[in-house]
Amino acid sequence: MGQIHSFLFIFLCILGYGELAKGVSGLACNWGLQSTHPLPPNIVVRLLKDNGFDKVKLFEADPGALKALGRSGIQVMVGIPNDMLASLASNVGNAEAWVQQNVSNYISNHGTDIRSIAIGNEPFLHDYKDRFVNTIFPALQNIQAALIKAGLGKQVKVTIPLNADVYQTDTGLPSGGYFRPELQNLMMNIIKFLQDNGGFLAINIYPFLSMQADPSFPKEYAFFNNTAKPLVDGSIVYTNVYDANFDTLISALEKSGFGHMPVVIGEVGWPTDGDSSANIDNAKRFNQALLDRIVHGQGSPRRRTPPDVYIFSLYDEDHKSTLPGNFERHWGIFKYDGSIKYPLDMGNGRAIVPAKGVKYLARQWCVMSPSAGVSDPNTLAQSITYACENGDCTSLGYGSSCGNLDAQSNASYAFNTYFQTMNQSKGACNFNNMAVITTVDPSKPPCRFEIMIDTRQQKKASPTPSPTVYRSSAAEIEDIFAALITGIVGLFTLI
Repeated sequence: MGQIHSFLFIFLCILGYGELAKGVSGLACNWGLQSTHPLPPNIVVRLLKDNGFDKVKLFEADPGALKALGRSGIQVMVGIPNDMLASLASNVGNAEAWVQQNVSNYISNHGTDIRSIAIGNEPFLHDYKDRFVNTIFPALQNIQAALIKAGLGKQVKVTIPLNADVYQTDTGLPSGGYFRPELQNLMMNIIKFLQDNGGFLAINIYPFLSMQADPSFPKEYAFFNNTAKPLVDGSIVYTNVYDANFDTLISALEKSGFGHMPVVIGEVGWPTDGDSSANIDNAKRFNQALLDRIVHGQGSPRRRTPPDVYIFSLYDEDHKSTLPGNFERHWGIFKYDGSIKYPLDMGNGRAIVPAKGVKYLARQWCVMSPSAGVSDPNTLAQSITYACENGDCTSLGYGSSCGNLDAQSNASYAFNTYFQTMNQSKGACNFNNMAVITTVDPSKPPCRFEIMIDTRQQKKASPTPSPTVYRSSAAEIEDIFAALITGIVGLFTLI
């Protein structure tokens, strides 16, 4: 009987832990692919798993990523770029072909858990000048029709990731929220269609960009744990712009008769470089508080139920457009190679974990030769410009991590970023005989001279092997639970 009591005790403990695990939601993030030297997809999937991410959003249907995510236990949102909207809107057959190739194929043949499709990305931005206004809704309708035809209409949901500029408030208060007048009718059609088909709204909220856009914006209000003066909206007090922004949308939905429309945060985060406010301290402060909210299931004042929140972004992308600002390439909570930028508690005391198994190019850098003369400053300037146009110099400049380098180190940084981007190829460290290769790390903290990931073997790799089946903690608990049941039944049989 003592043995039975021991089994029962363990059984009850595991049962309790299992119930606890069911009540804890995982983390979600955006996995961007605009890198000159991307991390191998299998390493990224392990990075996601190691850090508790069980949902991920892709901005495009990348074959390598979708295969690696197969049987991983990670739920996937697949994106469709804006430049594909016209084709998908013009012909439902194009939408059917896209769904077959990028959704049905990976679900059936690779076990990829595709749960939703993000159609377009912020299509109503003012900067697009109505370019996608006439194609986004027909594209949404055709993709939904294609999913239904493929037998995936209930399994795979649709959404449109929107920027927060689709709604506004004239009072400065969230309760005054309404959709932009020129988009009101279109938004009503989209939201009703999403609701009728079990879809959801995805909204991108960026306190950092709110701060950037308005010189008078109170900086502290961009953070969760702050000393800013609160915003009083009737009986509700807002202590941060994230909640105020989100509830402005909720108010707009309520006024339009869609107060219960499901909403997720498609993108939110803070960059670490490329601007004086984009730094390690601010990013850690914002993202840690954001993670704490997610882990504790905290919603907003107007909608207490917490939404899924997709952190932007997983790691830095050195090939993104810098049109919005140099910070665009530095949104990752990890560096380009999956190494840790700053410590984070990913929930319940679980520390952030770096990527494993990353292979780099040779340990060498390209720097300006100590003997190089600057008798021809035009040639030097042209060389630096060429290097930065073909590499990534967004960490240079005022307020950035490499903003305090001297002139020679500035040139060295530019030369090295080009050298690494070109895979340290022969002739990539010349620059009119002004540069040399060194094996001595020229980094000057906080400025880091990078060595790129070696992606050459990825390009030569043989066909993708069968994906690894990753076991979630919940699945492991189920196995233990089943084993204990078997053991207990066996013991009772012996009585």
